[in-house]
Amino acid sequence: MPFGDLEFARKLNPAHTPNQANPVLISNKGRFIWSEKPFDFEIKDGLLKIDNNLDEVIMEDGYENLRGAYRAVQEKFFPPREILPDSLMFTAPQYNTWIELMYDQEEEKILKYAESILENGMPPGILMIDDNWQEDYGVWNFHPGRFKNPKKMIERLHELGFKVLLWTCPFVSPDSETYRFLARKGYLIRKQNGRPAIREWWNGHSAILDLTNPKAADWYKQQLDILVTEYQIDGFKFDAGDPMYYRIDDQCALSIHSNEHAEAFARFGMQYSLNEFRACWKMAGKPVVQRLCDKLHNWDARGLGSLIPNGLAQGLMGYAFTCPDMIGGGEYQNFLANTENLDQELFVRYAQCSALFPMMQFSAAPWRVLTEKHNKYCIEAANLHVQFAEDILNLAKHAVKTGEPIIRHMEYCFPHQGFEQINDQFMLGDDILVAPVVKKGMTKRTIHFPAGKWEGDDGSIIKGPCQQEVDAPLSRLPWYRKIT
Repeated sequence: MPFGDLEFARKLNPAHTPNQANPVLISNKGRFIWSEKPFDFEIKDGLLKIDNNLDEVIMEDGYENLRGAYRAVQEKFFPPREILPDSLMFTAPQYNTWIELMYDQEEEKILKYAESILENGMPPGILMIDDNWQEDYGVWNFHPGRFKNPKKMIERLHELGFKVLLWTCPFVSPDSETYRFLARKGYLIRKQNGRPAIREWWNGHSAILDLTNPKAADWYKQQLDILVTEYQIDGFKFDAGDPMYYRIDDQCALSIHSNEHAEAFARFGMQYSLNEFRACWKMAGKPVVQRLCDKLHNWDARGLGSLIPNGLAQGLMGYAFTCPDMIGGGEYQNFLANTENLDQELFVRYAQCSALFPMMQFSAAPWRVLTEKHNKYCIEAANLHVQFAEDILNLAKHAVKTGEPIIRHMEYCFPHQGFEQINDQFMLGDDILVAPVVKKGMTKRTIHFPAGKWEGDDGSIIKGPCQQEVDAPLSRLPWYRKIT
């Protein structure tokens, strides 16, 4: 979204996106389409075609504009659940150990990463310890060979000012004691022949917990709660669980659609106020944090160029608590392939683009991979996010009550004024216009200003409506606050 004149097709039955999805389409003409069940759709030759095998598809008209259509469908079908995720997710940067350490998650290296964050002038915030801290998939204990005193490590991270999340997933390694125990209990998803299903995912082959079984969900929660009580872990990054890893004919405690397994995973994780998800189905309006899927270290629509359009689409699907991918690109194989020729300009623009999203997340340490000058710009972006903490948190609280997005499409705030196709700038609430540079080599950019007076970060006053080219050197993220 917005699709404009593009030819576009998307399959939601089942959803094969590694990101959030919701069975909703919204038009700036004041229309919406909703279905309780997933549908496939395509836009071709000026027509929107919906899978016509579904009687459940609902279309309504007459809501005047994009905001009207969104508020109507949201109030009817995914009203907000008035619970806010942990406020630190919004008010401080997040730091994820994935790109920095990858599968080499060790106590000493994690502590060094955290201490280096502060030593290099970055503010403390959320620290996420990623995959491979655990003994095995399904065995949620700190690996004794890599963590000599995990309790002391967590205490030290808390002393440094961080809250700590641990990576977890609904997968269980086969041919393990845990697998055999869960299979005997009937807590794993089964194939039609009654045997546990073994699915291939990016880390190999695993069985999957059946989270439609309350006893299986209770067992999983017990494992995580031990980490909370014994080690004072603050929350969890819930990864995998994508609809693509389930089958419509899977044998479970409840017979549900593939997409609904992702929904069940998110409902499970929602029990923790500090949570993060990447793949979701029909969890709009719920207190779940949604990170965009792993992006490439490049400028195009698979990398930096995707952050604003994808973030805006998340909001228009009802996922207000959005976080862009890790700064510089979180697709680790692609990042590794670019380490010899890391684009420092791109890294800085990633940080700036993320700074006024509801959340921002570092992983690769900018002080390690960047020059002193480029690192300084990333520190400034992190501090800008902290500077806007009150604005962002107030908008998050507003989203909890109303369901409105935190970052908003220009067309959402200023309907029918020609902003339908503007996808490289956005509104933070209704009064703050943010215009990051998302193209290589640009030191100026054209900004589309709506009516009113706008005061810039550089002290300039611009009177809209107008289009104006402004200076945007690498040191600057252009943003403007509406003053009248």
